[in-house]
Amino acid sequence: MITYEDRRLRALAEDGRWHELLAAYRQGRAAAVVEAGEETAAALTAPLGHLIAYAAPPELAVRLFDRDGGEGTVAGVADHDAGPLWEVLATRHSWLRLAPLLGPAPVRRLVAHTRVLLGEDLSCGAEPDPEGVPLRLEPWEAAGWEESARVREYLPGGGARSALLTLPPSREGLGAVELPAAVTRTGGRPPGQRVTRALAELGALAPWAEVVCVRGQAPLAAAQLARGRRVVGGYLPFALVYPALVRAAAVGRTQGCAHGRLGLWRALAAMAGTDGPEPGEVNALVARMRCFTWQEPTAGLHHLHVALEDPASGVAWGVSGSQEL
Repeated sequence: MITYEDRRLRALAEDGRWHELLAAYRQGRAAAVVEAGEETAAALTAPLGHLIAYAAPPELAVRLFDRDGGEGTVAGVADHDAGPLWEVLATRHSWLRLAPLLGPAPVRRLVAHTRVLLGEDLSCGAEPDPEGVPLRLEPWEAAGWEESARVREYLPGGGARSALLTLPPSREGLGAVELPAAVTRTGGRPPGQRVTRALAELGALAPWAEVVCVRGQAPLAAAQLARGRRVVGGYLPFALVYPALVRAAAVGRTQGCAHGRLGLWRALAAMAGTDGPEPGEVNALVARMRCFTWQEPTAGLHHLHVALEDPASGVAWGVSGSQEL
């Protein structure tokens, strides 16, 4: 079994013998696939994969995702240690360094959007996104958080530091609010079903958060989810809500913040009524959107309570949940 704690492997890393480490990773992964299956193999070899993705020269690190090693040797988009191996790689090198080297399209796309989140403008330096998601941050995407907080900070020996998912983060700017009476839910086709599904699919959000949709304003959507009529709440600009929605995809280790950005653009496109992420329509939606957030009496370390209202359509969506680590 290959682990980062193996002294021989650590010695190879200290000596910069990355080709031998890559060979050890591939051999161990392929053997584990035969013995225990793909999922177990990915978990067993992930610590060594993290080391290579973090510290190896990019020319070698990208080969974690190349199929030239044979069956069972390649890391996929789901291979993760403290986070996805492709996200570790993306935090270590610019797109200029990685673009000529990366092959597999799924990994290439996620790395590109990670670099975008980290502040790179790839709108003129990369192939267009297949869904049309912009390859540079819109102003409202960049405004609500510091560049250093947009993606996990990975550590060389394994592990990572990341900002907590908290919305609202505090009572500041909030006040006592009386929510309207919750509407009776029916079995008919709800409005905004495409958006509701897109919000629920924001990575790790779905297992612990509930998503609802109503015809009406944001407080009415909040009323479907809040534990009481009287809450501490208030309105925030979407730029301050955006980071929490992106982070929702990266609460677990299997997905990265690029998943959150891509998923949220899909949801915003659906809210705007477009077939795909058209920046002009999405920007107009963000400019008019009203976002209501509220506190719950008991909140887990990760918590998200927000209602998104599009005044132009008269529809609002609520997302609420809490998770302990």
